Amino acid sequence: MNSHLFETLFFFASTLLQSSEGQEPLKIFVLAGQSNMVGHARAHTAATLLASDTPRDRELVEMIFVEGHGLSREVLEEQLRRGRQIDALTGGISNNKVKEMAEGPEKEALVKKSDGLKAEHESYKKSIAGKCRTSERVYIHSIADRNRQSGPLKVGCGAATDKIGPEYGFGLSMEKKLDGPILIIKTSWGGKSLNYNFRPPSAGAYVLNEKEQGSDKAEKIREEASLNYRLMVDEINEVLSDLGNYHPAYDSSVGHEFAGFVWFQGFNDQFSPEFRDNYRQNMIHFVADVRKELKTPEMPFVIGVLGTPVTPEKIAENAVSVAQREAAKELGVENGVLAVESYLHYSHYSNAVFQKGWPEHYHEWDTVGSDRPYHYLGSGAFFVRLGDAFADAVEQLMVKQ
Repeated sequence: MNSHLFETLFFFASTLLQSSEGQEPLKIFVLAGQSNMVGHARAHTAATLLASDTPRDRELVEMIFVEGHGLSREVLEEQLRRGRQIDALTGGISNNKVKEMAEGPEKEALVKKSDGLKAEHESYKKSIAGKCRTSERVYIHSIADRNRQSGPLKVGCGAATDKIGPEYGFGLSMEKKLDGPILIIKTSWGGKSLNYNFRPPSAGAYVLNEKEQGSDKAEKIREEASLNYRLMVDEINEVLSDLGNYHPAYDSSVGHEFAGFVWFQGFNDQFSPEFRDNYRQNMIHFVADVRKELKTPEMPFVIGVLGTPVTPEKIAENAVSVAQREAAKELGVENGVLAVESYLHYSHYSNAVFQKGWPEHYHEWDTVGSDRPYHYLGSGAFFVRLGDAFADAVEQLMVKQ
């Protein structure tokens, strides 16, 4: 062989070896579920974390907001005070106090004042969202109902481009825990059940009930059973087919690994005895089938326990929550499965404002929450905490591998 050619080949081989030496494989985490995995919290409500003095919440504030953010509890409480002022002037979301006034200078003055305060309120919300971090190392490919996003992890991977779900706190927490590139694949659709929409293959064919059998849509019902399970798998495989397109730091010579799966779902299985009663076994089938699909038999698997009833007593009466706990316990930490209690991360601070009567106290409420109780009040503080708790659980399972 020509000595010059040999030296050239040796140089390129050495360069390739050095480029991959010490690098971490791309770690992929899959997040899946229904509307509370979709995420219905407007980003500005994450500032509710400022109301807490716990060390953990203080750490989360620094994790999600940019350096030098200038935020404090005083900033939050001042905005709440301004929200109360708007509501006192206008009557809340209905604006009825303004509408009921007779036309004239007094009404014009009130409208001008309230419009100015409302504009300041909107400016506050935008400023908070603008202070939320965008990751440089964590990327995401997300389906959150109709909102599809790909790129660096940031605000906007929830139900809308100003919303977040658990993915935001999860990804930023994982960034602190791990070296190397991280990719999140999130597949989530609201209003879906495990027994029907996400039905795992090993659970067997879906059996139509009497009403469904007599429907003229019976055949379509059969065909669409497990549809969201199949869509989830198809989306994961689509990303795998071109990983470099979804994370710029992906190096094919180093490869990738599935490092964890997080499941957060359960609301729609509550309303049918069959769906509730089969949940535990369906969950066990789901874990096994997902691991088989991803060819990772020991992949850490975290189950978020439905916590919308809020109190431990009410959650203990919820058949789906109990089934999620039982499935995690049966599979066991030793087999890489762990349950996370979502109610532990609830924003009681937001709930206190909600309970005042959110329509009459709308602008105060809008500062700390953005949705109904079945979406955990659309609290950014809750979803950041929950995402962080999911990350802690995955890390715990990764250490045990």
